[in-house]
Amino acid sequence: MRSFLSALGGAIVGTITGVFLLLLIGFGAIGGLLASFNQAPAQASTMILEIDLRNSLNDQKAKSGPEVFLGQSDGFIDLLIKLDAAVEDDRVKSIFIRAPEFGIGSSRSEELRQRLVALENAGKPVIVHSQGAYGGGPSAYRAISAANDIWIQPGADLISPGIAFETLFLKGLFDNLSVNPQFTALYEYKNAPNTYQETTFTPAHREAMTALAESLWMISLRDIAEDRDMSVQDAEAVLSSSPIGSADLVDRGFATGEGWPEDARLYAIWTAASVDGQTEAEWEDFRAEPALRDNINVMTQPIGAYSPNAPDGSFGNVIAIVGGQGPIVTGGSQGSLFSAGSGFASDTIASSLLDAAADENVKAIVFRVDSPGGSPTASDQIWRAVERIQSEYNKPVVISMGSVAASGGYYVSTGADWIVANRSTITGSIGIFGGKFAISEGLARIGVNAETVQVGGAFTGAFTTTEAFNQEQQAMVQAWLQRGYDRFIALVAEGRGMTTQETDAVARGRVWSGEDALDAGLVDQLGTLNDAIAKAAELAGLDADTTFRVNEYPSIQPNFPFGNPMVEASARASVNELEALSDISEIINAPHVQAILNEVRAAETSRLQARMVTVQER
Repeated sequence: MRSFLSALGGAIVGTITGVFLLLLIGFGAIGGLLASFNQAPAQASTMILEIDLRNSLNDQKAKSGPEVFLGQSDGFIDLLIKLDAAVEDDRVKSIFIRAPEFGIGSSRSEELRQRLVALENAGKPVIVHSQGAYGGGPSAYRAISAANDIWIQPGADLISPGIAFETLFLKGLFDNLSVNPQFTALYEYKNAPNTYQETTFTPAHREAMTALAESLWMISLRDIAEDRDMSVQDAEAVLSSSPIGSADLVDRGFATGEGWPEDARLYAIWTAASVDGQTEAEWEDFRAEPALRDNINVMTQPIGAYSPNAPDGSFGNVIAIVGGQGPIVTGGSQGSLFSAGSGFASDTIASSLLDAAADENVKAIVFRVDSPGGSPTASDQIWRAVERIQSEYNKPVVISMGSVAASGGYYVSTGADWIVANRSTITGSIGIFGGKFAISEGLARIGVNAETVQVGGAFTGAFTTTEAFNQEQQAMVQAWLQRGYDRFIALVAEGRGMTTQETDAVARGRVWSGEDALDAGLVDQLGTLNDAIAKAAELAGLDADTTFRVNEYPSIQPNFPFGNPMVEASARASVNELEALSDISEIINAPHVQAILNEVRAAETSRLQARMVTVQER
């Protein structure tokens, strides 16, 4: 099975790489344009920040691979940091947002909503245009529900009747292929192997997923109800009656009016340029008469091109952000022009944490974790780096949990000084599993007879991909897993100030929402990245009057052959050709492609996994 996954992953990467190279050869070299990617755009004295949430973002900026080469390195946390700076930036007068058309995830919608509320409280209106929302739960709407004005395009619909978690059960497929998945999980809520070994939810699996869905749904309803000034019951009634048309959304208070994107953008400009006391009639004149706009000195600035001003006197104080995203694996990130590599490779993350700690200007570290887990060995290495920062450098480490910080993602967090989770973060899943696929019967069906010659102890050949574990080997795997689980539990108990019995009661592989994890004692505070940064400054002894900068570690590595004469000889690539390169980059890093590559990487790096079940929020 591992060979099959490797071959499949290799075929995908090979195909994409081939297309990429053909495009690159057809375009000619584009090295002459690279400098323009890195030039800071002009910053207006009066600006509207424009955000297009229809474009997907990784949690953290790319540190290597095609996105860096193409100037697409910003991540979701960069968006949050820039919006936080915009709250205090007098140049920024308002925000214009193109709403997402599909869910962006409950946790992301929560963090974005917090920033929009802060901007509005600072007197900076948020104007949103939506072309409808068509799936992915309530997160697409929750992300923008706090806006002052929500324009909905005529004929658009909102489809957001609830939250559903979709899981694919593959046992029937493996039965047809005569493949025997042999996995042991500790314990009943550690449901990742169910994908291979079950045809439906086990009672514990269904219990955990139902409780998680109910928690995220109620958190979402409370936020939306508060934002739209209605009861939770009324908000639920509107969403539950989805699909809802644009006119009905206005009538029921989910939008302030119908309109087109260009009108909503123009309204944002008028709002930024207007003074107190201007009337709706004056707005209608402004929209109808282009001559009234001639003297408007307001620039609409894409958020990616926005450069916040550094706080005065902040250069001696730095809060470092070290980020890890995706499955946790051993080794380095191994990114290249054609692959972003792993965002949570233990060598890379551990060294980034320690490098940040060694910087004398860094006063505290915020460790941003967005991961469903992975290798326990890799997680242990990263956990140790956090311990060293505290003991050798005497600097606080604060965890900021993103969309998911579960299993190995919780493992790397447990030793920190403080853990901040969004109410909607998926966390916990304290448990471990391991095993293999036995494929000898399937091979025999197609005429392949696999035999092994082996010498040594009883465990020799246990992880061949042909024969099933014998009884003695199965007992040895069980003992191996138990040692890993016991270590995981002990570290959590130590980090959280709990007994092992208390820890086991909330562990056993169960996932929790951030809100429920707070009640279970697994996190210290509910909040967003901004709250984690504030807590890090507090623990570092930086009082409210002390300014500081926020820097991300590690530095970006483009991994591109700039010295190649052919590359440097030409700058003839057109905008369309660059967009084609961007499309290839999107394909390479599409979630389904990365999911296959991550499965291959996980299989190659660890026989044991501290990883939660794959969850698709629908």
